[in-house]
Amino acid sequence: MRDVTSSRTPTRNRGSRRAEILDAAATLFAARGFHGVSIEDIGGAVGVSGPALYRHFSGKDALLAEMLLNVSQRLRASAAEVVTGAGSAEQMLDTLIAGQIAFALSEPALITVHDRELGNVPEPERRAIRRLQRLYAEEWVTVLAELYPRCPAADLRAAAHAVFGLLNSTPHSAGDLPRETMAPLLHRMARAALSAIVGERGVGERGDTERGVGERGR
Repeated sequence: MRDVTSSRTPTRNRGSRRAEILDAAATLFAARGFHGVSIEDIGGAVGVSGPALYRHFSGKDALLAEMLLNVSQRLRASAAEVVTGAGSAEQMLDTLIAGQIAFALSEPALITVHDRELGNVPEPERRAIRRLQRLYAEEWVTVLAELYPRCPAADLRAAAHAVFGLLNSTPHSAGDLPRETMAPLLHRMARAALSAIVGERGVGERGDTERGVGERGR
């Protein structure tokens, strides 16, 4: 048993250090920009020499790519789990919104880095990130299509992206509002924004579709 434990510990430590490096780099990139941060700066933030970071990453480009791939994978996997799970479409939408809010309030540095630095990610990884982001948005569209079946998919997609922008921009202007106040406020704002999909006359709502079918049958 002792041998098994000792064989697993180095892997766990390496993973922990790797995550620590990614967190520190995100904070530095958000504050000073990708080109304003050196490998030595990142190493200093986690208490190691700059060259020691090359045991974990081949360079700054690789570090940035993994950082943004990781968050894109996490968001997409979380959304897919929601959409394939149990619950009504309303419940799924509320869970998706809550997840996006939790991300926006917990990891604002990653949002800043993505917005400013995606162009510095090598092309293959950048394509992978974009693909994951499209898949994430489509999970939202799947749920919205159930709630608003008469709305075109393009409208639903645009609405989802508008909500992403609303929620992701908020941490930069939250001021002194505590998280327990900001999170429910953002949730209400997101639901209000999405309700605009139906327009003033309610076209696109599930109930409207059902009424329309009944009217055609008369």
